[in-house]
Amino acid sequence: MSELTGLVAVVTGGGSGIGLATTRLLLERGAEVGVLDLDPSAVPEPALGIECDLRDDAAVRAGVDAIAERFGHLDALVNNAAIAGTAGTIADGDLAEWAQVYDVNVYGAIRATRAVLPHLRRSANASIVNTCSVVNAIGLPDRAMYAASKGAMHALTLATAADLIGEGIRVNGVAPGTTDTPAIAGLMAATGDPDEGYRRLAARVPMGRLMRPEEIAAASAFLVSPLAAGITGIVIPVHGGLGVVAPR
Repeated sequence: MSELTGLVAVVTGGGSGIGLATTRLLLERGAEVGVLDLDPSAVPEPALGIECDLRDDAAVRAGVDAIAERFGHLDALVNNAAIAGTAGTIADGDLAEWAQVYDVNVYGAIRATRAVLPHLRRSANASIVNTCSVVNAIGLPDRAMYAASKGAMHALTLATAADLIGEGIRVNGVAPGTTDTPAIAGLMAATGDPDEGYRRLAARVPMGRLMRPEEIAAASAFLVSPLAAGITGIVIPVHGGLGVVAPR
């Protein structure tokens, strides 16, 4: 029996990248998982994949309720879905693009959290994990749009932890550093020299490499588990020392 046996979790964006790694690890450790994703065909069995656009509040609520009906209850939410492949400074991109990023990265998490709350209030081990980012703590060039949305997620994590602590619902976050995901691959392809792009990204990380999705997933799996029953209101950085340890 694993520490997650009997736990039912909802993962948003669980069909690729960090979300996919999180879904797989939760399943491996005994949890039952429902995934809200634009492409449910990418969701691994035996997880329940539901097609859902996080910009659609009715669809989010219907998806969450379907997962609860399928498994009988809900214990955890991992707010992972995000538009991550954005580059540029504050002067780049029109406001409609900024609004779209916020609609998914921030409002999408708000919609999912509101939808799961009635179910979490009935759980003895209720928790929420928000995927934040290392850009919450350090400034990286050409990432203004993404950084602004993730900074909002960091603040929302702390505020929600304070709001829900009296109800026994834990709220935490993970802050990945640069992680080898399809979104990063897209950004590197756009540079025209992906190999050099990856080399530069790895060189700025004190560990000398990009993070792996499985490493971020491990932090989320710990935070939703009973092993973290006394932890709320923290954001765990998984960044290879980026911004806190000087590279050689």
